[in-house]
Amino acid sequence: MKTSDFDYYLPKELIAQHPLERRDSSRLAVFHKDSGEIEHRHFADITEYLRPGDVLVINDTRVIPARLLGVRITSAVPEEKAAEHEKNCEVLLLKRISLTDWECIVRPGKKLRTGAKIYFSPRLSATVTGIKDEGVRVLTFETDGVFEEVLDEVGNMPLPPYITEKLEDKSRYNTVYAHTDGSAAAPTAGLHFTPELLQKVKDMGVKIAPVLLHVGLGTFRPVKEEEATAHKMHSEYYEISAESAAMINDARKSGGRVVCVGTTSVRTLESASAEDGTLSACSGNTEIFIYPGYRFKCVDALITNFHLPKSTLIMLVSAFIGRENTLKLYNEAVRLGYRFFSFGDACLLI
Repeated sequence: MKTSDFDYYLPKELIAQHPLERRDSSRLAVFHKDSGEIEHRHFADITEYLRPGDVLVINDTRVIPARLLGVRITSAVPEEKAAEHEKNCEVLLLKRISLTDWECIVRPGKKLRTGAKIYFSPRLSATVTGIKDEGVRVLTFETDGVFEEVLDEVGNMPLPPYITEKLEDKSRYNTVYAHTDGSAAAPTAGLHFTPELLQKVKDMGVKIAPVLLHVGLGTFRPVKEEEATAHKMHSEYYEISAESAAMINDARKSGGRVVCVGTTSVRTLESASAEDGTLSACSGNTEIFIYPGYRFKCVDALITNFHLPKSTLIMLVSAFIGRENTLKLYNEAVRLGYRFFSFGDACLLI
């Protein structure tokens, strides 16, 4: 299975640079797995495809202002002079290891070796204490005050590199139901829901089951290997509560469908479910890589955005509806001028 098998043509102007004014006004391409039919709707119409007894699975992780710009401390730039120096390095928080330690992407990696010190502000600095991978380091932070409060003051939202315009409202890179701090990127399929739309879903008899997966390095790491299956996913932390597990199990037993909002919800359920698709309360780290040939155990339908060419996410979609169907859907979306990626339009695979 070649990585190039999951490539498609995307004009640059179709990459959404900002969210629409109203979250649920985005377009929605509905792909019917049984017939191959594609319908073109708006996201607010999602309720027409849900049924009483279904369960909607959401990822309630919250993106933190995880992008930090700092100054590397050297003999030429001592710490007491760092505040006057131009920022010359970038850190992206990925996964918390302890109260003080984080796994991070750093730039420039060649200059940030073990022992390197970075100044971010009078209240925040860090030391490189470990090397995990190319460009990935363990940083030990020193803070003057509560880390989360200092991070809110110093950090920036870690928008993907294909978004080049400034985000005026930071809350738009989080879902309306974001709850638990820890992600380096948003579970973007959930960005389309409004509180009103979620209430409408509940009122029609659809249960909403929150799960947690902190989105990490895999979102930013392209598939570089020619053979797709040689790609290694980085681990991400997940949790499923007893209440959500019971809600999903009960829906399946009673003939309801498990409708996942986003690929992160899919990866959480498929990492945690038994072979027969049942779930129990659990937590852990997952490196699951879903690509064509994978047998889904728990998920019946998927709400997701349009993903980057040759990415692990388009491979997951291809596993769910088939590669040819995926390319057919994406090419149709390009032809009709859909908006792509994080702030773009959505599709429902049902």
